[in-house]
Amino acid sequence: MKKTFPIAVMLLSTGAAVAQTPAPQAATPDAAAPATPGTEEIQKVVIVSTGSRGSQRTVVDAPVPVDIINTKDLNKTGQISLDKALGMRVPSFNTVQTPVNDATSLLDPYEIRNMGPSRSLILINGKRKNSSALIYTQTSPGRGESGSDISAIPQDAIKRIEVLRDGASAQYGSDAISGVVNIILKDNPQGGSLTARTGITHEGDGKMGALSLNHGIALSDKGFVNYTIDVSKVGLAERSGIVDGRGDAADFGANLVKDVQPFLDQYPTAGNINGSPKTRANKFLVNSRLDITDEFNIYGNAAYVKKQVDSYANYRTPYWRDTDYGLLHAQGTPYVGYVPDFIGKLDDYNATLGAKFTVGDWNGDVSLTVGGNKQAYEVHNSVNRGIEKARLEAIAAGKTPGPRSPTDFEAGGTRFRHTVVNADVSKQITESVNVYAGTELRREKYDVIAGEYASYAAGGADSYAGNLPENALSADRKNYGVYGGSMFDITKQWLIDLTGRYEKYSDFGNATVGKLSTRYKVSDMVTLRGSLSSGFRAPSLHQIYTQKKQYAFVAGSGIQVSGLTNNLSPEARALNVPLLKAEKSKNITLGLGLTPDANTSITLDYYHISLKDRIILGKEIKPTGDSTQELDKILAAGGVVSLSFFANALDSQTSGIDYVVSRRNIPALDGKLAVNLSGNYTLKNERDGEINNPPAIAAARQSVLDATQEALMFTSRPKHKTVLGLDLDYSKMNFSLNNTLYGPTQFRNAGLDDNLAVKFKTRNVTDFALNYQLTNNTTLSFNINNMFDVLPKWELKPVNNTAKGSQILSSTTVNPKTGMTPRETQVNLITFNGRYPIVTYDGSHFSQLGRAYHMSLNVRF
Repeated sequence: MKKTFPIAVMLLSTGAAVAQTPAPQAATPDAAAPATPGTEEIQKVVIVSTGSRGSQRTVVDAPVPVDIINTKDLNKTGQISLDKALGMRVPSFNTVQTPVNDATSLLDPYEIRNMGPSRSLILINGKRKNSSALIYTQTSPGRGESGSDISAIPQDAIKRIEVLRDGASAQYGSDAISGVVNIILKDNPQGGSLTARTGITHEGDGKMGALSLNHGIALSDKGFVNYTIDVSKVGLAERSGIVDGRGDAADFGANLVKDVQPFLDQYPTAGNINGSPKTRANKFLVNSRLDITDEFNIYGNAAYVKKQVDSYANYRTPYWRDTDYGLLHAQGTPYVGYVPDFIGKLDDYNATLGAKFTVGDWNGDVSLTVGGNKQAYEVHNSVNRGIEKARLEAIAAGKTPGPRSPTDFEAGGTRFRHTVVNADVSKQITESVNVYAGTELRREKYDVIAGEYASYAAGGADSYAGNLPENALSADRKNYGVYGGSMFDITKQWLIDLTGRYEKYSDFGNATVGKLSTRYKVSDMVTLRGSLSSGFRAPSLHQIYTQKKQYAFVAGSGIQVSGLTNNLSPEARALNVPLLKAEKSKNITLGLGLTPDANTSITLDYYHISLKDRIILGKEIKPTGDSTQELDKILAAGGVVSLSFFANALDSQTSGIDYVVSRRNIPALDGKLAVNLSGNYTLKNERDGEINNPPAIAAARQSVLDATQEALMFTSRPKHKTVLGLDLDYSKMNFSLNNTLYGPTQFRNAGLDDNLAVKFKTRNVTDFALNYQLTNNTTLSFNINNMFDVLPKWELKPVNNTAKGSQILSSTTVNPKTGMTPRETQVNLITFNGRYPIVTYDGSHFSQLGRAYHMSLNVRF
């Protein structure tokens, strides 16, 4: 076996030049660029470091499954955000836009292998990316968790992405339970490109425009500076549904004939504006390296994004909010309700400065990384109804009224920051033994920023209440980690990689984990690999300290306000809610790699993830109505109508199969065709054992986990997902056709009858891309995403084929109070009376926007 040992442990991850060796591809292959006539294609395999802290290996030699996604593959998706592009290239990576979920619109939840955003670690050039300040608290996938804002990274700054589909806590620490996404930045020391992009949906909305500049500057012959500037704007794409007046009349206690239907006759969507929000983003990134000597170099990178997302709350109809107190509609005009605007402003930054060196036979890497994410929330075109009611009551009582409610509110926000110091060393002890070790010091800080008085007082701004001063806080913690391991080439065919890690946190304790990976080359064509590891995820500061009140749709009751309390609160202490502890995992991966010839590769990997003490944000706990119940006494003492909290509430089991099949250089139409088939199939994703409920809650026959939350965790992502890609190089053109098959998902929406479930059907989405090389330095690209305009499609199904569920769906009996059949009632419950007909209120497995067109012009210099 040929050895390649670059001068440092994480050479790839600092943007240094990549060593390459001719070899068959064993992971998701790079997309072929438009071929220059007369040139000979040379197939290469990139050497990767993700997944091992020792010497880098080719994908063929790696004992763990790693996908390689290059920038051309990302650009062919036509997506301007990295998370959406990855979702169309990596089958086990899923992300979806939720229709209306307040701050969730700033950062769509993503996940690998159905494990939630907080269990996938994001690296930039091998260094930990900071978490987002956002924690998902609405009913959406990823509820109760946080992730990194990978959409902040401009795609034109990316050289490639290495996606490790395996647990890696022993190598990288907390969060790496389901996998690692390592974003490798461009490092070309000269030249660059200017790219202009535009796009629109088939409905004529969602207009997009973007301009991106990438440029490399040589530092003599000693290094480089490579920077990217990216500005983009995406318009609102609206997909509002027709509202059923009978359901609205029942929900809001309004008169159907007198109040509801006349309004809906004029405004069939009830004034609702939902879909994909308006987004503006300015991004900057720089990557550099300076070689001081042959054995010492300094490297660094930094990124900053400023983003604003404008979305809307549900429209406040006149039969829901009977007045705006004369604040929002012009005097002399009829009152027709109002729609509050929600504006999220995001700032995200990260920067690393480090040095690589060789001392004797030891390779060293020392670095400092800082990063942060701040989100500020504003509400416009709304009122504080409590302030206005109090003002009217004062006038009626002959007292001096207070000031009027504003119509624009600063609702506060959140901020997360971290500082990370890494030191890594490695040494080739013998030709067959490599050792490595390192340490990491990390400090994290989380702030909740209070809103202005009118945003939270007397119930707060209608649609989104600001953060209360008593819930504002600044919390921090420190942790120390140390790891060590070795890679052994037992024989030319057999490789073993063994790693151990110890971490100590200042706020919850410590963790010790390990990983054993192995690879055996049966022959030049057959490779066996596997890994066994333990992992952990520390509870985030968000989960430990967050407290807030929030508006949420409650099926059958419209919008209600509920409270989220942290585990340190008096209410949580009275309920004997345990303090949060780390999640622990056990991961098993078994893989097979086949390379029948230089142009063909096949990989098949089985995985099993056992997760203990999984942290969830539980459902709202409410009084039972029995004043003798301990739960009711505790809630009454705290003046709480309902509350939810975080808890290590359950264990889970997740297993599945990943497969990648690649065939390249197939002669076709006087060109070369590449065929790629990759997919993920979930065998098991379910709760393991009973729910860990605090005694007072269990005694009241309630639970922190209900069918809705359980479905969000385990069945709301596709059961299987397959991507079939065809890539043809012909003359100066490249044609790309990708079919993404999204398997079924199942929701148990809030308010839905216990005997029913919402099943999203299996759907296939087809994307087409054409790249035409106008000149040697200019390429025109055209994309049709979802060219056949396939939309999510759902249906109501009985749970476990229950007779009662079937009876509900088939009954023609009309409720005399609502005028609806049982089935119509259930449909209205999950779509907010038709406001969300495509995705239901909780979202779906892929975009609801339908067909979209994108065009770009890339000029290289």
